[in-house]
Amino acid sequence: MGDLVGTYGWWILGALLLAGELALPGVYLLFFGIGALVVGANALLVPDLSWQSQLLGFAVVSGVATLLGHRWYGQRAKPGSGEPLNDRTARLVGRSAVVSEAIRNGRGRVALDDGWWSAEGPDLPVGVAVVVEGANGSVLRVRPAEAQR
Repeated sequence: MGDLVGTYGWWILGALLLAGELALPGVYLLFFGIGALVVGANALLVPDLSWQSQLLGFAVVSGVATLLGHRWYGQRAKPGSGEPLNDRTARLVGRSAVVSEAIRNGRGRVALDDGWWSAEGPDLPVGVAVVVEGANGSVLRVRPAEAQR
């Protein structure tokens, strides 16, 4: 009877963890819920498992499930070819701008759409067309537009 309580205890814990996963944002409790369900099934199939073995099995299965989940969700979370919605400077890469304050000693300003941005790049006079190559925070890296690659 005590073994059944332990077995059902693991299943109840697993169900509670999975229910908690639905209530909380992110993926935190899913892998521990999986670990508890697997240990509960093992405790039913192998009734001679000590509580120490069950705890060790829970830790191992939860750890393996976490690593596999990290690999699965990590691959899916990589940015695709879509536009980076929350990174304004990354959306400007590849766009054309005009030097509004001469770039001297590698620093100046460019006009892009209806705004002005700090820029770094080769020394250029006011009015030269440039292309945004990248960004360091809010500072755009630019190159002359005629220097197409």
